[in-house]
Amino acid sequence: MKIKSIEVYKADIPLEEPFRISLGEIKAAKNIFIKINTDMNLFGMGEASPFPFIVSETQASDAAAAHDLARLLIGKDPREIENRLRELTGYLPHSPTIISAFDMALYDLLGKIANLPLYALLGGGKRTLVTDRTVGINTPDKMVEDAVAFKERGFPAIKVKLGTTAPEDIDRIRRIRKALGPEISLRTDANQGWDYVTALQALKGMEDQGIQYCEQPVAVWDFESMRRISSQVTIPIMADESVFDDHDAYKLISMGACDYLNIKLAKSGGIYVALKINAIAEAAGMRCMVGCMNETSLALTAAAHFVSARTNIQFADLDSADFLQENPVVGGITYDEGGKITISDAPGIGATIDPAFLRSLESFVVK
Repeated sequence: MKIKSIEVYKADIPLEEPFRISLGEIKAAKNIFIKINTDMNLFGMGEASPFPFIVSETQASDAAAAHDLARLLIGKDPREIENRLRELTGYLPHSPTIISAFDMALYDLLGKIANLPLYALLGGGKRTLVTDRTVGINTPDKMVEDAVAFKERGFPAIKVKLGTTAPEDIDRIRRIRKALGPEISLRTDANQGWDYVTALQALKGMEDQGIQYCEQPVAVWDFESMRRISSQVTIPIMADESVFDDHDAYKLISMGACDYLNIKLAKSGGIYVALKINAIAEAAGMRCMVGCMNETSLALTAAAHFVSARTNIQFADLDSADFLQENPVVGGITYDEGGKITISDAPGIGATIDPAFLRSLESFVVK
């Protein structure tokens, strides 16, 4: 089997409303879809959701990169995933998001060849998954309103974006907790918005609010401050932007810098490296979460299969499709009552992009 052609699509999908984190504001998902076609009339689909503040990639840079990466794969066997990904990462070692789309498409294709859903292809089982729902930074009143609305929709856990000043963030959390009551799991994410001193002030000030964990309190490079914070607060610390790949995972765990790791396919370069990150964490006795950027349910379905296949992954933050005005996906995961995620047993990822939607997009083909 050989790769015959690769189609690349640029998709701009507006969010229901602007979403703000400490790093900046997002108004639309500017994503890339990859379709790998073979000479056996099988294809695999993948999605890249570049988040410039974190991965230093944009839709434009990923589209340009996709042209060159696709040329590396034409005429080669898609079943040799390790070889194909070594070629891609060897050519562009610091472009994980666009590489994740190729990785996803290759795994989708391999699942179809094997006639297995992705979770089974990865050697895992099918288990019940539950996602949280995220509240972006806004006025305290709007954040409380959003949190209550998500609780009323049945989400069992709410994640709150923070990373401003310690007094403001403490006030946000206290007001949200009061409105939600004690039964809802409350998670926080500073997205690097604090320095060491501010992080300690903020986290100490919300230790009595039943916070399940705090993601990335300080800058991506500041492993040492994360370690010091983790040793001084009772709220568990989760590394997110600090862990791109398995090498980062090893360093963080060796230092004792955090309590959990957040794996994102768009950060790790896809499933192949994500499996390594989780294996390192599991060997060290550390649990993981799988999160998302601004993906449609195509990429979220791939992530859900990965979560289902690895029981060491304790948390799922796979809510980005719920932010979009349009989710042009056929098949894939569904959000059920209570934030439950259901995946199908269709071969591969079990999701694809609506062909009519693809035809409306700017695209090119590499043969």
